Amino acid sequence: MGDLIQTALEAREAAKLPVPDDVQDAVRVLLRWAGDDPDREGLLDTPKRVARAWKEYCQGYGEDPAIHLARTFEEVGGYDELVLLKDIPFQSHCEHHMAPIIGKASIAYMPRDRVVGISKLARVLHGFARRLQVQERLTAEVAGCIWDNLKPHGVAVVIEAQHACMTARGVRTPGVGMVTSRLHGCFLDDEKTRKEVLSLMGY
Repeated sequence: MGDLIQTALEAREAAKLPVPDDVQDAVRVLLRWAGDDPDREGLLDTPKRVARAWKEYCQGYGEDPAIHLARTFEEVGGYDELVLLKDIPFQSHCEHHMAPIIGKASIAYMPRDRVVGISKLARVLHGFARRLQVQERLTAEVAGCIWDNLKPHGVAVVIEAQHACMTARGVRTPGVGMVTSRLHGCFLDDEKTRKEVLSLMGY
């Protein structure tokens, strides 16, 4: 519940953000170039709305996702097996066309002697997703952040997403999903452990 409240507060703050004139002008130029009239009634406030929306879409540039992994817990009753958070929904935008990327991620790690709150894994994902991205880099960044900061026995990240730059333009092929993965440590080196985590993720 706390994470939902924080997200709502962030969205509310973004809606109050002042928008510089040159940013609004840039949106008006794009509207005009696309063939519409930015001075018509329905579009008068669109430049401000678009600018604030993009500031919200790209909130990840203003944070270090690793900060979410700073607080860990030792009192886990000796648990040292797989920790898996499945099917975390996320949204991003591709850096080539600035079109939406909508998907889900599964994040797993094999702890050494400490664990992190599970919501923090989702926050790491969102921190990197709220930037202009390519899916391959997003997958590597999430896995690398967890590997470097938690120092577990292993990390596995699998992302499955649809890209509007493919489904809504260009080849215009809806329903196509792209799957990427990044493995570190025991998930990369041990075939049995790798098969276990990918099976639990549904792959």
